[in-house]
Amino acid sequence: AEHQHVRYNPLRDDWVLVSAHRVKRPWQGQLEKPPPEDVPRWDPKNPLCPGATRANGEVNPKYEGTFVFPNDFPALQPDAPEPDDSDHPLFRAAPAQGVCKVMCFHPWSDLTLPLMSLPEIRAVIDAWAELATELGASYPWVQIFENKGAMMGCSNPHPHCQVWASSFLPNEARLEDQTQRQHLSQHGVPMLLEYAEQEARRKERLVVENADWLVVVPYWATWPYQTLLLPRRHVCRLQDLSDSERDSLASVMQRLLIKYDNLFEVSFPYSMGWHGAPTGTYLEEDCRHWQLHAHYYPPLLRSATIRKFMVGYEMLAQAQRDLTPEQAAERLRSLPEVHYK
Repeated sequence: AEHQHVRYNPLRDDWVLVSAHRVKRPWQGQLEKPPPEDVPRWDPKNPLCPGATRANGEVNPKYEGTFVFPNDFPALQPDAPEPDDSDHPLFRAAPAQGVCKVMCFHPWSDLTLPLMSLPEIRAVIDAWAELATELGASYPWVQIFENKGAMMGCSNPHPHCQVWASSFLPNEARLEDQTQRQHLSQHGVPMLLEYAEQEARRKERLVVENADWLVVVPYWATWPYQTLLLPRRHVCRLQDLSDSERDSLASVMQRLLIKYDNLFEVSFPYSMGWHGAPTGTYLEEDCRHWQLHAHYYPPLLRSATIRKFMVGYEMLAQAQRDLTPEQAAERLRSLPEVHYK
């Protein structure tokens, strides 16, 4: 807690520098603007609202629950042509096809996940699983992710996420596939299943838990209040969760996100995403080395206006954090589970 050291991340096969004493240094850098508190519940000019017109001229239905539609500005398209062959190994390119969708969590723009009811959060989880099944039938990777808050690049306050399905395994997926496969081969147990059992026993990095799930600040966390959401049983994909596990997932997500908001009494920004076993042709392969999990990466460090920047040393050498994961977990764990609003 007092002296710098490095910690190994077995999921990414890399290291993070922990420098807990640096959080005490005075801050004269950039101060962020807190998120607006006066988001209108419905705005006809907001392209994600029910009944609004989107950029491509399509009118949204007056939806009352979740709403999924094709991204009007997709990063991946299913019919993209293949690149030309390279004339040199240092200038390689490869085909990339896919589908990008947007999913609105709720018809109200001022209602984030921690303020939604458990049945409403459960509906989001069911929609995630449905999309993972639908797109995973054709594509090897389906990335569900949510960017929350302008600080994390979100341009629209309406509660929503994105789902990108790709014809290739992205870098993070490829790396996690390799490390988890190697761990199972060497130790005979899925890495994150063993890790969850260890964290449940040690409890020093535990934030919230229930019968089916636990949330920890991982031992190797990079971001100040980064968390890892893990099931207690061995499960490879989101769509494999039982009804009761989906209910308990809604509960543990709500508890975590309320704590996040309560930390600095602000709608807490983060990027989050689900990682599970690849799909498409991988559905016919042995993927026992995979364990379903979700990453939460929030940028805030000291307050609602002071964030952690990943620059300089982090970009050119390796990740570095300013307080220990144990300190972060203790602070999150001690927060109330009733939303400050």
